[in-house]
Amino acid sequence: MCSCFTLFIVLYLLNMPDESFGEMFTSMLSVNQAVSAERKLIDHLIIYIEHEAQRLEDIKRFFSRVTSLHDGIYNEPSDPIANPIAAFKLVKRLKSEWLNVVHSTEAEENIKVLREDYRRMESSLPKLEDLRGAAHGLMRLQDVYNLHVESLVRGHFQQISDPVDFYKLSVSDMLSGDDCFLVGKVAYDLEDYYHSVLWFEEAVRLFRGTEWSPENEGTLEDALDHLAFSHFKTGNISHALSLSRELLLHDPMNRRVHFNVEKYEKLLNENLPATSSGLTLKRPDGIYLRTRNAYEQLCQTKGSQPIRREIISLQPYVVLFHGFVTQAEAKNIRKYAMPGLRRSVVASGMNQATAEYRISKSAWLKESAHEVVGKLDQRITLVTGLNVQPPYAEYLQVVNYGIGGHYEPHFDHATSDSSPLYRLKTGNRVATIMIYLSPVQAGGSTAFIYANFSVPVVQNAALFWWNLHKNGQGNVDTLHAGCPVIVGNKWVANKWVHEYEQEFRRRCSLNPEE
Repeated sequence: MCSCFTLFIVLYLLNMPDESFGEMFTSMLSVNQAVSAERKLIDHLIIYIEHEAQRLEDIKRFFSRVTSLHDGIYNEPSDPIANPIAAFKLVKRLKSEWLNVVHSTEAEENIKVLREDYRRMESSLPKLEDLRGAAHGLMRLQDVYNLHVESLVRGHFQQISDPVDFYKLSVSDMLSGDDCFLVGKVAYDLEDYYHSVLWFEEAVRLFRGTEWSPENEGTLEDALDHLAFSHFKTGNISHALSLSRELLLHDPMNRRVHFNVEKYEKLLNENLPATSSGLTLKRPDGIYLRTRNAYEQLCQTKGSQPIRREIISLQPYVVLFHGFVTQAEAKNIRKYAMPGLRRSVVASGMNQATAEYRISKSAWLKESAHEVVGKLDQRITLVTGLNVQPPYAEYLQVVNYGIGGHYEPHFDHATSDSSPLYRLKTGNRVATIMIYLSPVQAGGSTAFIYANFSVPVVQNAALFWWNLHKNGQGNVDTLHAGCPVIVGNKWVANKWVHEYEQEFRRRCSLNPEE
């Protein structure tokens, strides 16, 4: 039995991708580490600025010396070049000093040092996938919590249906035109024109009121171009035409845009039905379209905060235990998990794979390696009556969620005979214990879709439920999801208990499900 369980954990680890592929966005711990990386970059930039300031100061000093000569000695009524010393210095300056100033490599050397410092740190910096993942995180929050994009851009979490902020930050930060352009570009590249229209509109609005900055990737012209085509793809030809004409004011020689204008004018003249400016944008269908509305409504429900031990639901049977772990225990579990955090995976046939519907990182902790994990196992057995030692249960999985981190509707138990869970030869996952290891300021609830309720994150509490009926069949009412985190750093620990030799204990523990 133990060898099978070890194989199962090895399979998990083998299917976890390398950090170098860009998975910073999947864990807020990694995002926090990026703050330290940027501080180091700031230190390098300060040194570069100091060297450049000194270089420019030297050039200014040369400039002042030369101009003072032209304002002084060379303006004298007598011939200044008659003075052999002045003549020598003039020839020397033109042949030597000007040459040294004009052909100085100091600027190139300074920027080379900065680039080398950046290159040495590059492995610890976000990758393109991180940028895309962070953009998807913002769009996920926008969708799941029905947030107004314009308010999100201003640093507020305001729902379209409610003018009051869903959550208020103590310190807010705003998005720039370039920020909005990059979010829109991520959607645009995926042909998701619903999101690209909303974000490019904000980019255009903000670009119109500001000057372009050298650190920006996008421009007003870029945003107009992409927004026009996005409107065209959604059938809003009149908006596409208007924006294209505005773009020609900035780039009148652009033949492609001229061609687009002619095409849009022709479409409007033909009075095609899908050319109205009053069209309503439609969200693209997702994988879980059937449960999407229920999932999002439950995530938007902030829920109540029950006290101590509370039966949340009878069907499915869900119990919340408050104060299940201490602050110190939660801190230690997080600390022990940090070195092993890797991108979370899901079952994909007989294997494990990463997925966009699960944005987090996870690590596995053995009871034998950490005393606090052993104590936690004993406590779980005490309140549930279940044997949680391997091979009766899996090792403790510790999860840290990323930017807009979530886990869309899923079952914890296996729903296919080919599931990797059965390689343990200990049956299916009969029960789940999920422990909240950190507070979350907004979002992050656990939503039970078919049962129609959600449980907010309660720091140091543990949520318990049965995944299977007594006959061993999966309980469909346990379909659940981890709602996207709006604000906060969400950590949880999962303990999955298997069927093997648990039947007698189940009759004696918690709810026997009569």
